[in-house]
Amino acid sequence: MNKTVGLIYGSDTGMTEEVTHSIIDEWNDVEIEVMEVSQVSVSDFEKYEILILGLSTWYDGDLQSDWEDYFDEFKTIDFTGKKVAVFGLGDQYGYGEYFIDGVGMLAEVVLENGGEVYGKWPIKGYDFAESKAEIVGEDLFYGLALDEDNQPELTTERLSTWLSQIKEELSL
Repeated sequence: MNKTVGLIYGSDTGMTEEVTHSIIDEWNDVEIEVMEVSQVSVSDFEKYEILILGLSTWYDGDLQSDWEDYFDEFKTIDFTGKKVAVFGLGDQYGYGEYFIDGVGMLAEVVLENGGEVYGKWPIKGYDFAESKAEIVGEDLFYGLALDEDNQPELTTERLSTWLSQIKEELSL
């Protein structure tokens, strides 16, 4: 199995792509292969034991457009033996009832299809009504929540802390 980390993301405005570049910069000691979800196939997911998935949530809980286009195929992937971390961008004030829903939507498929989700993130410090990314009863999101609209000053620290956390969880 390939020990390289597969990082698959979708970005409409470039914000998720910027976070992806920050991950590459911070993890300069980890081999990462980056792909845009608009360019992937099921075999791209199959060749990695460790995956990082990145996306934004749009409007009323919609997946980022490229993830939306790929979602039916994504739901067919066997994640058995895969370790997956997810990061998401959202707007907790403008769309507080759908905050980072995309993270939850992807994580649920990974779990239903046999994978493990790493990098769970505390909900403390966010102000939202509800989220599909929230793990019921645990005060955690399935992955990292970033809000470039309302808390951009916290992104660098949140990302760095999360990357350290998953590096430790995955023994990278």
